[in-house]
Amino acid sequence: MSTSQQTDPLIGRLVDGRYRVRARIARGGMATVYVATDLRLERRIALKVMHGHLSDDTVFQSRFIQEARAAARLADPHVVNVFDQGQDGDMAYLVMEYLPGITLRELLREQRRLNVPQTITIMDAILSGLSAAHRAGIVHRDVKPENVLLAEDGRIKIGDFGLARATTANTATGAQLLGTIAYLAPELVTRGTADARSDIYSLGIMLYEMLTGEQPYKGEQPMQIAFQHATDSVPRPSVKNPGVPEQLDELVLWATEKSPDERPVDAGEMLTRLREIERDLGITPVIARTAQTGTIREATTTGELTTVLPLTATGPTSTIGDIDNVTRLRRATRRRQGKGWWLITLVILLAALAAAAGWWFGSGPGSLVAVADVENLTFAEAESRLADDSLVAVEKGVSSLDAEPGIVVGTEPTSGTRVDKDSKVTVLVSLGPAEVTIEKLIGHTETEARGILQSNVIDVADENETWYTGSAAGLVVGTMLAPADGSEAYACGEGCTAHQGDKATLWVSLGIIPDVAGQSAEAARSTLEGLNLVVAEDQTEASDTVAAGQVIRLIRPDDGWLKPGETVTLVVSSGPPLFAIPDLSGKTLAQARDAAAAEGFTISYDEFWDGAPDPFTQVKSQNPNAGEMRVRGTDIALVIGGVF
Repeated sequence: MSTSQQTDPLIGRLVDGRYRVRARIARGGMATVYVATDLRLERRIALKVMHGHLSDDTVFQSRFIQEARAAARLADPHVVNVFDQGQDGDMAYLVMEYLPGITLRELLREQRRLNVPQTITIMDAILSGLSAAHRAGIVHRDVKPENVLLAEDGRIKIGDFGLARATTANTATGAQLLGTIAYLAPELVTRGTADARSDIYSLGIMLYEMLTGEQPYKGEQPMQIAFQHATDSVPRPSVKNPGVPEQLDELVLWATEKSPDERPVDAGEMLTRLREIERDLGITPVIARTAQTGTIREATTTGELTTVLPLTATGPTSTIGDIDNVTRLRRATRRRQGKGWWLITLVILLAALAAAAGWWFGSGPGSLVAVADVENLTFAEAESRLADDSLVAVEKGVSSLDAEPGIVVGTEPTSGTRVDKDSKVTVLVSLGPAEVTIEKLIGHTETEARGILQSNVIDVADENETWYTGSAAGLVVGTMLAPADGSEAYACGEGCTAHQGDKATLWVSLGIIPDVAGQSAEAARSTLEGLNLVVAEDQTEASDTVAAGQVIRLIRPDDGWLKPGETVTLVVSSGPPLFAIPDLSGKTLAQARDAAAAEGFTISYDEFWDGAPDPFTQVKSQNPNAGEMRVRGTDIALVIGGVF
């Protein structure tokens, strides 16, 4: 059993005196879902329990209760049923229909894209369930493949109305904008409002994905995708998949119009159009019905009844009349004696056979039964199958990378082993991948980090994300972990909780960018381009301390880490700054000296004039001339004349 399952306090707990928790099957941002048994009705259910840290948040409590009320108002075979909602101490929970199977996301992951009949069948069911919600005045607000359930018996249902709200309360602000960005309607991005037509947009994106195997908009950051939703138009699916009929092309474009007024008004209108397309293409959706749990055999007549006829003589009747009565009596006695011995012998043989059979089936080899192979069944199915052989099933949860939660992966003893009737057989039921704790990876070498992850059965991508950072080359500076269930990836560099089978991508340092300050622009450019960086056209800047043509500093995006291929800019010195020569003409020698010094220049002149009274001196000319640009400290040669 996995550590997470062993330490999960809800496993084995009796909730509200009625629901016995068996195993955990999913965990989301707001709640965890468990398989449980309703002891009152003796059936399997899905128990959705709000996370403990949210129990004091009235907004989340309201949303949790809202999900129950929203789903309970919908009576449609394509909507997951919500049976109950309650509070057990500080734990809020929902009781929902348990549907063993997969999500549409898992089907897309397996098949990449669906064929046209598959797509139409799934869309018909989703639109049917969503139209019931829209008729009831409920907007789902989180339509995506993860919320479409494909049951093992073929039923298709839409669930998770945790973000649903009445169509009259359509404003979504701040934290309320929780829908998955890949399926977000433009009006939610630009105005923060949603109505039934926002669900239609999400359906259009999902229809595109089913037909092509990919989402129409991609980006490294969520805001890049949101911007495309708000500004771009969804292309025709047939561009990616030429096998898509024109009618489905048009349906995708209609559902994903930028303006809500140009889309179908609700799921009912879109369903009507889809069914017209079904008739045009001659495709009938495969409607799954709940399988019967039992059958009644009817007696049938296979032929005429055989009549047992009385035995009659087949030979001539004896008419010998000379045999006396004594002879006839002797013969009859011998015949009866012969029959008596045969009867006694037969009785003895039958008694011996009965004794042998009693021993064989009572305490001999015939009393043992072989444990049936119940792998890939649910526990309830396995329990029923073993009971047919007079065996008692005992459930035990075990971690499994391969089997879905709730599916049997084996038995103890193993199938085929012969055991006594009424023996207990431990049925090993998958709890899904085991939860593991990953230690801090930042600061480790790549080899060390890979070893840590692989020892925890985490799949590590062959290609690293590489950056020039402030750390030495080869050291891990971050890690992104993508859960195997398809949920959002998250950072794990500082350590995290994960599940076996998840996938990690390492961020590895390429080292520190060399300091190119003081180098010539050509040498600095060569150094940076050798690191696979793009060097933009140089910027120039005057400098008193850096010689002309040498690098003053490097400009990088956001002054942060750099990836190979990113652009940097060199700031190159143009030499000391230049200043205008002041106009000294007409000034006395003292005035000229002060004016030049104030601007950072010196003067030179005939020393004869040092002995003349200053009022009788006057600058007649200068070199350089006034207004010419020179560096500070330049000497201005003056021609002095007398004034009498």
